[in-house]
Amino acid sequence: MSKDYDHRAIEAAAQAEWDKKQVYLVDENVTNASGKLKPKYYACSMLPYPSGKLHMGHVRNYTINDVMARQLRMQGFNVLMPMGWDAFGMPAENAAIQNKVPPAKWTYDNIAYMKKQMSAMGLAIDWSREIATCSPDYYRWNQWLFLKMLEKGIAYRKTQIVNWDPIDQTVLANEQVIDGRGWRSGALVEKREIPGYYFNITAYAEQLLTGLDSLGWPERVKTMQENWIGKSRGVRFAFKHDIADAAGKFIQDGLLYVFTTRADTIMGVTFCAVAAEHPIATHAALSNPALAAFIEKCKTGSVIEADLATQEKEGMFTGLYVTHPLSKEPVPVWVGNYVLMSYGDGAVMGVPAHDERDFAFALKYDLPIKQVVALRTPSEMFNPTRWQDWYAQKEDVQCLNSGKFDGMPFDEAVSAVAKDLQAMGIGEIKTTYRLRDWGISRQRYWGTPIPIIHCGDENHPGCGAVPVPEVDLPVVLPEDCVPDGSGNPLNKRADFLNVPCPKCGKPARRETDTMDTFVDSSWYFMRYTGPNAATMVDARNEYWMPMDQYIGGIEHAILHLLYARFWTKVMRDLNLITFDEPFQNLLTQGMVLNETYYTEEASGKKTWLNPLDVELDLDEKGRPLGAKLKGDSTNAPVIIGGVEKMSKSKNNGVDPQALIDEYGADTARLFVMFAAHPEQQLEWSGAGVDGASRFLRRVWMYSSSQAEALRAASELLPPELNAAEKALRLEVHSILKQANFDYQRRQYNTVVSAAMKMLNVLEPVKLEEGSTISPPVLRECLGILLRVLYPVVPHLTHTLWNTIAFDLSMGSILDAPWPLVDEAALIQTELTIMLQINGKLRGEILVPAEASKDQIEALALQSEPALKALNGNAPKKVIVVPGRLVNIVA
Repeated sequence: MSKDYDHRAIEAAAQAEWDKKQVYLVDENVTNASGKLKPKYYACSMLPYPSGKLHMGHVRNYTINDVMARQLRMQGFNVLMPMGWDAFGMPAENAAIQNKVPPAKWTYDNIAYMKKQMSAMGLAIDWSREIATCSPDYYRWNQWLFLKMLEKGIAYRKTQIVNWDPIDQTVLANEQVIDGRGWRSGALVEKREIPGYYFNITAYAEQLLTGLDSLGWPERVKTMQENWIGKSRGVRFAFKHDIADAAGKFIQDGLLYVFTTRADTIMGVTFCAVAAEHPIATHAALSNPALAAFIEKCKTGSVIEADLATQEKEGMFTGLYVTHPLSKEPVPVWVGNYVLMSYGDGAVMGVPAHDERDFAFALKYDLPIKQVVALRTPSEMFNPTRWQDWYAQKEDVQCLNSGKFDGMPFDEAVSAVAKDLQAMGIGEIKTTYRLRDWGISRQRYWGTPIPIIHCGDENHPGCGAVPVPEVDLPVVLPEDCVPDGSGNPLNKRADFLNVPCPKCGKPARRETDTMDTFVDSSWYFMRYTGPNAATMVDARNEYWMPMDQYIGGIEHAILHLLYARFWTKVMRDLNLITFDEPFQNLLTQGMVLNETYYTEEASGKKTWLNPLDVELDLDEKGRPLGAKLKGDSTNAPVIIGGVEKMSKSKNNGVDPQALIDEYGADTARLFVMFAAHPEQQLEWSGAGVDGASRFLRRVWMYSSSQAEALRAASELLPPELNAAEKALRLEVHSILKQANFDYQRRQYNTVVSAAMKMLNVLEPVKLEEGSTISPPVLRECLGILLRVLYPVVPHLTHTLWNTIAFDLSMGSILDAPWPLVDEAALIQTELTIMLQINGKLRGEILVPAEASKDQIEALALQSEPALKALNGNAPKKVIVVPGRLVNIVA
């Protein structure tokens, strides 16, 4: 056996053996050696987008999953770890435009390369279950369930105000709008009213909220979902008015409805604000050109609440009034750019004294600010020129300047106001949700075709929107289109567009909108359980689901997880599955960080430099004094930008393939597991990678040096162990106990620490003449080290296990039993305690574990350092701390 650690040969040989034996193929209902069914465990990482190359975030995510899967398999679980590709979406279209190739070719080429990289990492993936969401075999079931949801009314078509990117010519989801601009084109987003298909996720709002209680998810993620669902209990009521349209009919039957969670402040209403698209705003604009222009300006803004919260609040008076329901006073109606027609009734009541947004709006437009709530124990006077947080307080307050409601606390006032409004027939207590229905229509090509055929036109209504018959599924997306940036290329494909109507047989036109890619990722994990199923899911899904452990980034904490939970509940209601929630446990791994460096031009333009291209000037303590570009004779200054998330934009990424080529996959895996707890941020360190590599070389060199003697060693321990053997087993089993605990809580960084401690304990032991450690004891202890380390570094440990012939007794390390702590080994018959003379350490003494203070004192006084220090005299004092030390005062 070579003493040199050749990671390339070791990893290539191990992977070839695994592939040949297909060791990662997983079946259902597998039994163990005793014939009992193994418990199942489904551990899954969020599927990647095939962007072209793995990044270190991928490496960390999949290694966490792999470590978990391997360790659980050794513990006797039937473990499923699949992989697939989130293959549809805008990035492929953008790449196609840039490279003048079909998105399909770009996507499939990337999948092939990234799969090769995953194989190089040695991941325990069952590739027989691989799926790509751009495959018709997969997305046909998106279409099938869409039709089922359409039948049940869960899916529907409506016209809606949406974010429209005028460059990409598509609707943008809220998260795709950044600072009012499209996330890819950078174009100013417009508001447009267009028809599209929606899923009625709001009907599941309460289930989505209460279901969080049963999940083993991080509290941070559950809170994010709770806030997104946004349950509110308040009062919906109307301001009456006599605003009539051209036909003389009162607009909205003369009722302007609003919803508020602060009905206790109703007497402080000094204005109402409506959305730019509200019927009252539209009516007022007919006779007011300035208002019409303002409304058009509002329509160019975002429809996202987060953007509305930070943008400058602007408004314009309509010249119209509504009537306060209780005071009967006229209330002016304004158009506000912060009011969305798609939220509630598209109107809000303005209470400047007790809402910070309304306060700023009132100050800007010189509107009245009327205090109607005060602290029960006043500590500060109300100031109508300066906002203070207590103005919006609900606790320890009472109504003021509110007539019959004066003195009432929050809850009592809300109930009283609601009761009065209800008696008038214009109000009611109501529960609302911030969550809005999920718009799935996207005006782009590379996605799941929506299975609808449009029959008729403006002149001939025809059959309208007709669902594609199930027998004709899937509606296959042409894969040879090359987008050019001028809209959806499907609109130019006559062979896709032109079809007969399924109802009347007359010429009709396919829907060219495709589905939001969140649809693709809402159930892929179920398709893994039966990728060749003749139905959407089959009995295998009931075996594996719900998933035991889901792993992915915190950036997916809201929408992806929320949509997957909704999709699961819909499938349950359609009797396709029996469970309510898809993911029992969730681990959100931390981001991978690295240093950033850049040069800056006079214009302010920054050019980001890869850390490998930068040379640092360090002080005597290793702290950076400055930086320069390697090989730059001009010594142009390089600015140190600090530590940030690895990204292409900051050019601070590390190529996993280059790392694997230089150090090996095991080193890459060991570093990303050791550098930080899985849920914490990981700061990249070249020195840390070198350290990981050195440790693996030490494991290899030590194991290979003892391999020959260990191969011939018995697996049975000697009937009697000497003191050195007991001490060795005590240390190894103690470390194993901690490692088992750390594996259980997914704290893999300290698992690696445990392996390092074990190696430190074992390295001094050499099986040579005169050794106090017998081969069977060392064989046991090294076998424990290799198995503890195996899930993290499978190639090296697999090779050493086979070389030392552990397989003769326990089989391949892949299915070797997880090492159990021998509790008997943890029983100490003797203790080593410190010996101090006059408070200074002078050595150690060995005492029986059950020794009394008197016995410890006697043994200490008989020690050589004590006899020398006392020189025949009696000690002045002896202090014994059992189990720790004895101090002799001479």
